[in-house]
This record gives sequence, C-alpha cells and structure tokens, in this order.
Amino acid sequence: MSPKELLYIEDALGHAQYMATQCQAAAQQLSDPTLRSQIEQLVSSNQALFNRFYNLV
Repeated sequence: MSPKELLYIEDALGHAQYMATQCQAAAQQLSDPTLRSQIEQLVSSNQALFNRFYNLV
C-alpha cells in the first residue's frame, strides 16, 4: 500500500471513530427510546465501518 493510501485509510478511521463517538454521546442524552435506538444503530454502523477500514491495514 502506498503512503498516500495509508493516509486515506487513517483519515477514514478518524472520521468513523469520531462519528461513532458523537452518536454515542447523542444517544446518551436522548430520552425518546425510538430516537435512541436509531442513533445506537448509527453507532453500530460507524463501528462496523471503522473495523472494515482497520482490517485494510
């Protein structure tokens, strides 16, 4: 893998981790169970995306 490709993956990892963290924080603040469930699904999706990018390295 080229250095440029590695930088791209590193950037993508950072974005996926940031989104998962932000969604988790938002889910903890919600009182509506439906919205909380939707946000928790986003957390799972972003974590899965992070794992897929991480496995590329």
